[in-house]
Amino acid sequence: MEVNVFLREMYRIGKRWDEICVFEQTHSLNNTEMQMMREVVAAEETGDRIISSQLAKKLGVTRSAVSQMVHKLETRNYVRRVSDERDKKIAYIELSDFARGIYEQMKKRFSQFLEKVTAKLSEERLEEFIGRANEFLDACEWAAASFCGNGSEKNG
Repeated sequence: MEVNVFLREMYRIGKRWDEICVFEQTHSLNNTEMQMMREVVAAEETGDRIISSQLAKKLGVTRSAVSQMVHKLETRNYVRRVSDERDKKIAYIELSDFARGIYEQMKKRFSQFLEKVTAKLSEERLEEFIGRANEFLDACEWAAASFCGNGSEKNG
């Protein structure tokens, strides 16, 4: 496929994905803030806690941006900073009960959405999609290795 055609199709697919309404805007969180909440929960699910610098790395933003986001969400009672008992310079980011309720509500809604998607597609088609998506992402990571980092290409 010619690169410009591929680029146009990727843009079209991304635009269609963005236009799919899964969540009614019943809260005032943006996508990055929702992703931050997911990262906090993901850390908790593995028995860990997360600090701002780890969030910055996972979200692909600066520590300053995370600090501003945490401050904003703290004033709105979505998150709280909890000092480490041994090192008071370390502050863990935790969700408030209010935010946890919103997160669980949205997680339940997204699960219902995915149930509808899986009902429409056969298990074979879903497995094929996951395999192809991972193959595509492997190719993207391989190509990105020459654009980012040390320039050494991995995966052959």
